[in-house]
Amino acid sequence: MNLIVAVDRNWAIGKDNKLLVSIPDDMKFFRETTTGKVVVMGRKTLESFPNGKPLKNRVNIVLTRDVNYQVSDAVVVHSKEELDKELQKYNSDDIYVIGGESIYRLLLDDCDRAFVTYVDYAYDADTFFPNLEENSDWKLAEESEEQTYYDIEFYFRTYVK
Repeated sequence: MNLIVAVDRNWAIGKDNKLLVSIPDDMKFFRETTTGKVVVMGRKTLESFPNGKPLKNRVNIVLTRDVNYQVSDAVVVHSKEELDKELQKYNSDDIYVIGGESIYRLLLDDCDRAFVTYVDYAYDADTFFPNLEENSDWKLAEESEEQTYYDIEFYFRTYVK
């Protein structure tokens, strides 16, 4: 299973249920990587999307503790066990965990590949991703050349277990 995330210098991923920065090349990479695949997210991540609607051309799986939560065009599960059972229907290589913080933390050990857009800047943030540089299970396998968007420098990194 994979995960895909954009982090800042402090491995922050968001503030007030919004991304820290919107970089067109990162959005394009996310879209191209996950289209036609399975994306796993929490309720708050889904609700942060335009109109709170699931992503098009993907199987959207939402994990929430709210047993009454429903959303059209998405599979809603309410426990890790229910999620694991649902995910057995798909090829593990086609599954991407897309957030937020609690979902990443819950599923990090189940993933063996992480696509990280590393933004070389420290933003004001309230949600964070576990720092893979400090986790001996994860190794940096690939890193792009430095990319820039206006004055923002960033890298596409792939970590593997």
